Amino acid sequence: CEILSSLPLQMSLYFNVYFFPFWWLVTVAILYLKYPILTDYYKFILVTIMILVSLTELIRLYLGYVGNLLEKVPELAGFWLLTLLPQLPTILFLLFNEGLKIHSLERAAHSIFAAFLSFQVVAAFFTLKRMVNTLATRFRLTEFHRLEEQRPVPG
Repeated sequence: CEILSSLPLQMSLYFNVYFFPFWWLVTVAILYLKYPILTDYYKFILVTIMILVSLTELIRLYLGYVGNLLEKVPELAGFWLLTLLPQLPTILFLLFNEGLKIHSLERAAHSIFAAFLSFQVVAAFFTLKRMVNTLATRFRLTEFHRLEEQRPVPG
């Protein structure tokens, strides 16, 4: 029985679990410091982003752990989609939008987080591809053996 889970992806998830609280504290502290000088719409955007990223990250990391370790395709696909669609664009927005008056510590934390997300998108894609191909092969072999057993024996 071949193991389909990805060790590099699992290591990235492991380190991401420990990095996320640090990222969250840095981001909230910097947001607290620069909140008075931001425009009203950036204040609203940043608070909304912090809430959405926090909730999405908890769900995303859970799905990544379950999908990778237990070799479950739906959970890993959910992890990949949550990484690719809401998380990565949001972090890139926080990293490259100069209207947010980005602090150097904040830029460093966002850069590391963006690197984690980028690596996880690529690693999860290849892991998903390998899992789906292997599961499809197993299914076809099972169907072939089932048809072999049902075939009438001559004579």
